[in-house]
Amino acid sequence: MARPSRKMRDLFGILKDKASISKAALFSKPNTSSLHLAILRATSHDPSTPPHDNHIAEILSFGHSSRVTASTCIESLMLRLQNTKNSFVAVKCLITIHNIIKSGSFILQDQLSIYPSTGGKNYLNLSNFRDDSSPETWELSSFIRWYARVLEYHLFTSRVLGFFLCSCSSSSNSCCTSKTQEEKVSALLNGELLKQIDVLVGLIEEICKATEFLNFGKNKLVYEVMGLVNGDYYSAQKGILIRINEVRERMGSFSFGDSVELICVLKRLENCREKVLLLFLNKIGTFVDVLWGLIGEMKDEIGKEKENEQGRMMMIRRRDKQSASARLGEGVMRSGESVRFGSGRLSLNWVPISIDESGSRF
Repeated sequence: MARPSRKMRDLFGILKDKASISKAALFSKPNTSSLHLAILRATSHDPSTPPHDNHIAEILSFGHSSRVTASTCIESLMLRLQNTKNSFVAVKCLITIHNIIKSGSFILQDQLSIYPSTGGKNYLNLSNFRDDSSPETWELSSFIRWYARVLEYHLFTSRVLGFFLCSCSSSSNSCCTSKTQEEKVSALLNGELLKQIDVLVGLIEEICKATEFLNFGKNKLVYEVMGLVNGDYYSAQKGILIRINEVRERMGSFSFGDSVELICVLKRLENCREKVLLLFLNKIGTFVDVLWGLIGEMKDEIGKEKENEQGRMMMIRRRDKQSASARLGEGVMRSGESVRFGSGRLSLNWVPISIDESGSRF
């Protein structure tokens, strides 16, 4: 059976949206009908345009009411995402979730973070998402799976940091300001500091996998996603920079093992450099140069510390070896020395033995 043409699929999508909106208007409870309508409008089947700013703003407004309303909003959005088989609806749901992470109120973000996972390989349950209705949607499906993993890592990062990583250039969230982050970071234990650097580098590594989809640049939905992800990268590198500066301040307190772990994390970040340039060329400014320069300095400093530590360890081993040799030398009986017994069971520590000419002992 031949697949329907692009125009027919778009027409079916428009009709389906109208039917869903009508159903929501007629059968939804009065206090939730506006919520369901807002989600349907923001996540339409239209393949050409991302969610309208007004529709996103309407959804975000439900985070300024009761916790019950915010919970209903997240539940409706997640059901819409997990029940759809349409790639355009799915990517618009993810864009809406991304906007909640970036600009949503605390109550809305909180409901998103505690939404229960119901299977699949990741929190958003899109590891097996496939839309095979056309070659375009088949390719877009792989992009959607990657985007879901990025947002999943966002949720994981928020648990480690204690707040949602957001686009600090456009967000008013007080947790994102440099001063607030620096104060929080200065109170961390060394292990916690390394853990936060590790998860931020992990987020950048996941973002960099988007280089597989550079040929999707003309798609408006993909372009919208990459604009949001660009803000995430900026926030992640800023967070890393703040934490590396803190590491430099307390470098003397790091153990040899912690230093080795940090070197490994920084090498992972350096491995992302070329991909970052491909993804965000001319969009990330000179701030990134500061980060790469600081990473190089840190590696040099840690390398010197490592060499010094290895030198100290070699000196200790050499000294211990010399001490052991000296102790061993003292324990070897020289010719002509008397035999001494260390046992306390003998009444004499030193026993002379003589033999007369006839061979008798006395």
